[in-house]
Amino acid sequence: MLRILGTTFAALLGLAFGSFLNVCLSRWPANESIVAPHSHCRTCHRTLLWWENIPLFSWLALRGRCRTCRALIGLRYTLVEVSVSTLWVLCAWRALSVFPEQTVTISYTPAFLLSGLGTAIFLWMLIALAVLDAENLWLPDFLTIPGIILGLLFRTGAKILGNPYYKLPPLGVILLNLEYIAAAAALILLIRGIYWLIRRQEGIGLGDAKLMAMLAAWLGLPGTILAFFLGVVLGALVAVAIIVAPNAKRTASMKLPFGTFLCIGGIVSALWGQSILASYLAWAGF
Repeated sequence: MLRILGTTFAALLGLAFGSFLNVCLSRWPANESIVAPHSHCRTCHRTLLWWENIPLFSWLALRGRCRTCRALIGLRYTLVEVSVSTLWVLCAWRALSVFPEQTVTISYTPAFLLSGLGTAIFLWMLIALAVLDAENLWLPDFLTIPGIILGLLFRTGAKILGNPYYKLPPLGVILLNLEYIAAAAALILLIRGIYWLIRRQEGIGLGDAKLMAMLAAWLGLPGTILAFFLGVVLGALVAVAIIVAPNAKRTASMKLPFGTFLCIGGIVSALWGQSILASYLAWAGF
């Protein structure tokens, strides 16, 4: 019962935070305040009524259009709300699995709950970065750098609380995670340098390096390598689809948002990375 109530609450909370994220995603690129003015139509600037601000319901009730000027309300608003809600449900369901009938695992409860809370924050930030890069080719420092710090704190806390017999002291855990962060960022910087030597132009931005560092802070090095691999594969598939499209001549020079693909890989790795890596190691005979 507690698990069901918890996931239901997470679903509703996810819709609310997804709606707030939509405000941020619309106003951050325009350098607007996310506090004032109140929510309004981006076309006719009419202030929205309370019932026009209900996550998911309002978009469905208005059939995706402004009630006054009939301007289209992008599908992105609904997708973000549903994505945050769905991912937070998965986080809550997993975190609340530490309340079984047996009490033998009760000592691990703080670590599970801390991990669940941290993962929810991490996924919210990944959705924000994915959309910002897809729409604006922008991975802002005010998300990636605090994300690195938060990831370092949450991962260190979860490691220590989750295993009281963990050999490394807190400082050792932090230093190890800092090594993971540096290695992940160095991978992108190496690719960036090689591309510059070959093409004499930027092929990948510094924002992607900071995003990789953020992934390493939350996922560790193995999980980050998995996210990177998934991002590269997804990016390659999208690139091939664009090349073979009928309008390939017009889109051949377009820039792909690699950060978006990295974020998707990070989401998959955060939720199912351990299972994927374990299956791969078993298949490889390790």
